[in-house]
Amino acid sequence: MTRLLVTNDDGIDSPGLHALALALQGRGLDVTIAAPVTQSSGSSASIMAENADGRIRVDKRTLDGLEEIPAFAVHGGPGLIALIAARGAFGDPSDLVASGVNHGANVGRAILHSGTVGAALTGGLNGAWGMAVSLDVGLDPTTFHWAAAADAAADLVPALLQHPRGTVINVNVPNASEFRGVVEAELAPFGIVQTTLTQQDEHDVRLAVEDLPRDPAPGSDAAHLAAGWITVSGLDPVSHVPLGIVADARAS
Repeated sequence: MTRLLVTNDDGIDSPGLHALALALQGRGLDVTIAAPVTQSSGSSASIMAENADGRIRVDKRTLDGLEEIPAFAVHGGPGLIALIAARGAFGDPSDLVASGVNHGANVGRAILHSGTVGAALTGGLNGAWGMAVSLDVGLDPTTFHWAAAADAAADLVPALLQHPRGTVINVNVPNASEFRGVVEAELAPFGIVQTTLTQQDEHDVRLAVEDLPRDPAPGSDAAHLAAGWITVSGLDPVSHVPLGIVADARAS
């Protein structure tokens, strides 16, 4: 049976996390939950943690409605959780790291900063399949279709497992009960939100998050998501790009 770690960056009590674990367990997968004890959004693949003497605190949890699934609240971010899971912190290393369902879309190259994506990439870097899942709730949601997003992600697992280990996908789901379908999409140049500096003085700066004022790039994950499609984008955890810098330096 495929062993699967479910984590996130919204914390152990997130309804998106619970929905994803339940959907994946319903597909016959061997699920373990390990998620941050507190909100860790924007942590990317950081492996920083609250620790004493090099020890990372892990608390066993029993989650309502998920009593049969082993669950751990970790005093650290999702990237760290995926890393220690690969080293056997929660039993045998997982075959698949599923991260989400995140509160808010993760599209475009700005996913570099996402803890949701960081966990999936860390899983891929350590030989597992990785899947980051996000729900496009916007900035002021009133309804959350967690179960629909989790089911859509779970439906993609068989196809993901047909690819080599280390394959990582980023999945974004419209906040709706029905979708136009699933489309593979390239990353937008940016994301769907931007940060702006709203305050700066001698000791402090303040950032605000707001919608991008322009339309997303045609054909991108952001554009397809806005049009009602579930988007799937393949990610490369770490790659080498030959530049020829040493040869150029010697020539000069």
